[in-house]
Amino acid sequence: MKSSPNLPIRVLTHNIRYATTAPFPGEALWPIRLPRLLAELRYTTLYNPEAFICLQEVLHPQLHDILNHLNADVNPTPNPASSSSSPQIPSSPPQSQEWAHIGVARDDGHHAGEYAPILYRPAVWALQDFRTVWLSPTPGVPSKGWDAASVRLLTIGVFKHRASKRRVVAMNTHLDDQGAVSRFESAKMIVAEIVAEQEKGEGEVPVFLAGDLNSEPSQEAYEVLNAGGSPVRDAKGEVGGRGYGHEMTFTGFEPKGERAKRIDFLFVGRGVAVRGLAVLESRFEDGVFVSDHRAVVGDFVVEG
Repeated sequence: MKSSPNLPIRVLTHNIRYATTAPFPGEALWPIRLPRLLAELRYTTLYNPEAFICLQEVLHPQLHDILNHLNADVNPTPNPASSSSSPQIPSSPPQSQEWAHIGVARDDGHHAGEYAPILYRPAVWALQDFRTVWLSPTPGVPSKGWDAASVRLLTIGVFKHRASKRRVVAMNTHLDDQGAVSRFESAKMIVAEIVAEQEKGEGEVPVFLAGDLNSEPSQEAYEVLNAGGSPVRDAKGEVGGRGYGHEMTFTGFEPKGERAKRIDFLFVGRGVAVRGLAVLESRFEDGVFVSDHRAVVGDFVVEG
């Protein structure tokens, strides 16, 4: 059987910090941070049409702002995130709209609370399936799990590449910042969801997992996801000398504030080769922090 050509895919994950009205010292308000975030998203996805953007801590108005601005670059088509009638994007958004998203807000499955959305280009990817798993003992409904301080979820999308007909699974999550038991159990749930997706259909579908784990490499959630028997692995472990930028991904908003930590990750499944990984800068000469987290960008190849 003739193998398919390799498919290059770029994935960006970034906790963008929710739009607060009571900012921390050193934190700029959302209208100031937004144009800097948009510049990051535009630049990092400009020359890879297959790119996925995975964001965390996104409130509904922020999602509306991001999609409206990204789509205004090409076509000012109104985006469904501004509609209050449905929490989900239709499976076939218009291809004239450059960017679409999947994902719901965590608190009610509609618009309340934070999203962990996945943005993609519908002209490049056909959305085949989308679902939300709440990371709790009741995964079908909005709910807190174990010792979590907040409701947490996993966004799952199955996409078919229109040109090559290749299928991939993209996942995005944001684990709890308070509950260690919650992070541990949530990671086990995510592994189970990945295995379930890989067992569907013919052959093993490539998987990408992005997110803010609130877990450092020596801690519970990371260890579960990067264990020897896990269906995914930390992309950083395979990048070798092709990495770029910072090591730490969480910085806080003050230059000498909170301890910097590596808690934002990209994981990949079998059949995905890692070509590069970068942790981007989040603060430039103007002194404005885009977020209290840095973006992580991975360049991958789905092998034929």
